[in-house]
Amino acid sequence: MAGIEFKRVAKQYPGSQPTVPGLDLSVRDGEFMVLVGPSGCGKSTTLRMIAGLESVSGGELWIGDRLVNDVAPGERDVAMVFQNYALYPHMTVFENMAFGLRVRREPEAVIREKIERAAQTLGLAELLRRKPGQLSGGQCQRVALGRAMVRDPQVFLFDEPLSNLDAELRVQMRANIARLHREFATTSVYVTHDQVEAMTLGQRIAILNAGELMQVGTPMELYNDPDNVFVAGFMGSPPMNIIPVRNGGERVSNRLLDLSLAGLSGLGGELLLGLRPEKLEYAAAAPDHWPRLRAAIEMVETLGAEMLVHLGVGEERLVARLPGLRPLAAGETIELAFDPQAVYLFDAGSRQRIRLAQPAGHAEPVL
Repeated sequence: MAGIEFKRVAKQYPGSQPTVPGLDLSVRDGEFMVLVGPSGCGKSTTLRMIAGLESVSGGELWIGDRLVNDVAPGERDVAMVFQNYALYPHMTVFENMAFGLRVRREPEAVIREKIERAAQTLGLAELLRRKPGQLSGGQCQRVALGRAMVRDPQVFLFDEPLSNLDAELRVQMRANIARLHREFATTSVYVTHDQVEAMTLGQRIAILNAGELMQVGTPMELYNDPDNVFVAGFMGSPPMNIIPVRNGGERVSNRLLDLSLAGLSGLGGELLLGLRPEKLEYAAAAPDHWPRLRAAIEMVETLGAEMLVHLGVGEERLVARLPGLRPLAAGETIELAFDPQAVYLFDAGSRQRIRLAQPAGHAEPVL
């Protein structure tokens, strides 16, 4: 196994802006790192540079103690699982899994032993004689995983491998991938645009936007302590409410709330306030000292045990995740409360996090 080190790694195609302008990132030996971000953020390009499928335009890319900028893909000792399975349709499951090992001229007895062990682990033992056309999508993806496993690589690379599967299969395959990593502890880099996949699989997550690294940390570090508006809005489902507020020196306010906060002096007049949907609660059940707000319900998404309640006053909008205790309907006015320590503040210009003393006081409801 080996770690991966990006030292100002850049990728630029001729006649275009850099896709990755200069990435500094360390993936630890044996770590499961997830690269996440919106489409076009450079995450798949970054993965393909590790694999050697894209050349490095600048900087240094290390796998273990070896600089691999100019090392051919076949000599990097990495195995990649693609979104589209990339199985040979005329070959059986066994032959697909054996293909790379036969290219390396491994003995047939070793090949059979490795494939049978991987097939047992992945639940493919009864399918080894079938061809891809006889398999479901989930089974094909397990074959692709098995083909990567039998190579015993230094690094596993996953390029959105679950995006073609339905919701139930995605959950099953996430569990399979997590279990395999616990068992083999091979350094793994996983690319996805799905933050749920990122948070459930990643030991650490690197969030990219327009080729830039926004923040890297454990799932809960990113969720609880975002550095900027992009990370705050990307991690969490539904995302954090981000609403503009006016800084009055001792209070921040808008048409939804009026909140006393410590440490506002010296900050700009326009700020952004962040509040997670799950931090909003029914006012009647909340502590008396918690701030309140009242707003009209615009839409309710009923999810069984809970609801996503969309609220608005004027141009201000937010979402509350509430237990499904009683029916709510569009047009009602509801009073909610929140723990003042759950508030985040961001600079409206730079969109970077502002860390203040713990908020105090109360919010005055605004109709």
